[in-house]
This record gives sequence, C-alpha cells and structure tokens, in this order.
Amino acid sequence: MSIESAWVPVGRAEDVPLLEGRSVTVGARRIAIFRLPDDTWAAVDNACPHKGGPLADGIVADACVTCPLHGRRFDLATGAQHGGDDVVGVYAVRVGEDGTLELLVPAALMVGSA
Repeated sequence: MSIESAWVPVGRAEDVPLLEGRSVTVGARRIAIFRLPDDTWAAVDNACPHKGGPLADGIVADACVTCPLHGRRFDLATGAQHGGDDVVGVYAVRVGEDGTLELLVPAALMVGSA
C-alpha cells in the first residue's frame, strides 16, 4: 500500500506576516505559503508559469497573489490565473496546536526529500 499524501511540517505560523508569503522547499518543489485575513492560509506553487517569478514575493489582495515580475494574478483557492489560462498547483495548509505550519503534500513531491 502506498501513501498518496502526507502532512509535512514546513515552518512556524508566526514567521509569516498577515498578507505576505514565504517560500518553503518540499522535495524538489518550492511552495509559497500565505497568511490571509481571519486566520486562514493558502499555499501554491512558488513559480509563476509565465517566467518563473517568485509568487511568495507577490502582492496579496482579494484572495489572489500577483506575480512581482509581470503582474499575472492567481486565485489562491483554485490556482487559476485571472484573465488567462495558466494555473499553479494549490496545497492544503494548516496550523498545528504548537504553531507549526503543515502542508498536505502528494507523495510524488516527496521523492528526493530526505
């Protein structure tokens, strides 16, 4: 039996300011984690599909992140680009009782992370 996904600790909630992002590495993938209003969280692939811009450094507003390089906007719930066809991967994120941020990561991303 193989594991399809697992919760992986990636940092501390207190290290991510409101409406800002931080990037973490899981396996060979960079993932951007965002703290949103009302103690909610979002996580998407960090690289913009257009030219690889770091989405963790983007502006967060209206439940979207705007790529800092060329202004492409991505919905943080679906990963869909507003006004375009690009999509970024979306990940579930939670905060444990001890304040640890955890991502629900597909097993395929865990290959090579040890």
